[in-house]
Amino acid sequence: MAGLRLGPLLRYADGSSATVWVEASRPCAAEVRCADGSGGTARTFQVAGHHYALVPVTGLTAGTETAYEVFLDGTRVWPLPDSRFPPSVIRVPADGDGVRVAFGSCRWAAPPAGQEDPVGPDALDSLAARLAADPDAERPDVLLLLGDQVYADEVSDATRELIRARRGLADPPGAEVADFEEYTWLYYESWLDPEIRWLLSTVPSCMVFDDHDVIDDWNTSAAWLADMRATPWWRERILSGLMSYWVHQHLGNLSPAELAADPLHTALHATPDGTDALRAFACRADAEPASVRWSYRRDFGRTRLLMVDTRAARVLDEGERAMLDPGQAAWLRTQVLDDPGSYDHLLIGTSLPWLLPHLVHDAETWNAALCRGERGARWARFGEKLRRAADLEHWAAFPGSFTALAELIAEAGTGASAPATVLVLSGDVHHAYVAEARWREGPGPDARVLQLTCSPVHNSIPLSIRMGFRFGWSAVARALGRRFARHGRCPRPPVDWRRTSGPWFGNQLMTLDLRGRSARLRLEQARGKGVLTTVEESDLTP
Repeated sequence: MAGLRLGPLLRYADGSSATVWVEASRPCAAEVRCADGSGGTARTFQVAGHHYALVPVTGLTAGTETAYEVFLDGTRVWPLPDSRFPPSVIRVPADGDGVRVAFGSCRWAAPPAGQEDPVGPDALDSLAARLAADPDAERPDVLLLLGDQVYADEVSDATRELIRARRGLADPPGAEVADFEEYTWLYYESWLDPEIRWLLSTVPSCMVFDDHDVIDDWNTSAAWLADMRATPWWRERILSGLMSYWVHQHLGNLSPAELAADPLHTALHATPDGTDALRAFACRADAEPASVRWSYRRDFGRTRLLMVDTRAARVLDEGERAMLDPGQAAWLRTQVLDDPGSYDHLLIGTSLPWLLPHLVHDAETWNAALCRGERGARWARFGEKLRRAADLEHWAAFPGSFTALAELIAEAGTGASAPATVLVLSGDVHHAYVAEARWREGPGPDARVLQLTCSPVHNSIPLSIRMGFRFGWSAVARALGRRFARHGRCPRPPVDWRRTSGPWFGNQLMTLDLRGRSARLRLEQARGKGVLTTVEESDLTP
């Protein structure tokens, strides 16, 4: 009999359909049955001895909520026997509904119940416990996970022991994930947490990777990539990272229509074992990054979400360095400018912040100038060492891409059809803040343009780094940053920005409530299981 190994995860939901992701213990038919009579079925596909399915659910009615169950080969496997959680439900938005979006990034798996948590309470665990205690409480309509859903290079003690028992720790990559099988352990550890498992079964989610989903500083530079490719273990790591990401995260980002048209999904179902097909896809994605698009679009009524890959889509050649390759940049422009006036809020989800503390921004722009040779070969070598040591690889480290995004936002946010807000949602930097952009020339966009950064969900940074980020926003730091910029002969960016709130440190989530042309923001920090304390609430409407 087939058992449920992982899931279900409710990934997509629109006015009439949804998708539910599961992993089963053997080949089977996965079925979702809803209390209102809607549902769907899908056969599993196999990758490296694991069996997955993404079940399209159709026949849903807009403006309703329905409980659902999961069956494998006709046997009910969800809800779990004696579950202490409320039924998992699919909420279907009605025309004209607003949308409530919760987001954050950087989540270490919470330790098992009863063990001390070295980084404090998990914000997602706390959200799940609160919702489970009061199913009628305000809940997100969608959860955006903006990177570092798993840490392939910083594993828990339990995973370290599994690696030790399987292959030992003496040979590289040591106590880091080496292949697809070990990646599955990370997802089991993270998504089998009872609260997280229930939360992801009942709140739709959108995901995108960041560096730790593969390795710290992934695709920092061409020199970094050359060094990694020279190691004996990197190829298996990157292929396994891309394969596991496609299965566990990216597949669920697709709408039912995109799923039906996806050639890889079709190929995996056309063979008893899809491992080779998925591996070939990962090989192509690694060798020719421009051939694969991980970015995607979701529309929630009159809110448009563009989740942008800022890791695999990079151009790393120092002379042409860009955050997005030309194809990805063209896709982003098309999606932003498609049908102007059809959305009231534009959300750009990018794991890496566009607007950083001023000192950090200037240091990254200066470093990019050094690395491309503005101050000669010696400075270029120093710049590369500093780039890796200090993680100088955000949007500011790709100055052309920073400017291009500013220009695109200004174009979309100007004129009679402009949205009320353009909000850049990011994580990565292990603190939270809000920064507002102002254009140096002209009146600037009609839309209010804000950088909303929220991380970690469950992680920490040392006190010294916290002090550094606080200092980075100060007037003294800004003056120091200008000196860096002058040394690198860096032109001034087209935008200036000011921090309007923050920084905050701790395990936290941001929530946007978007209704009509109004937008409200709330930041909550985890202070205990089921305890999320509001530390900031503000109106973002211009």
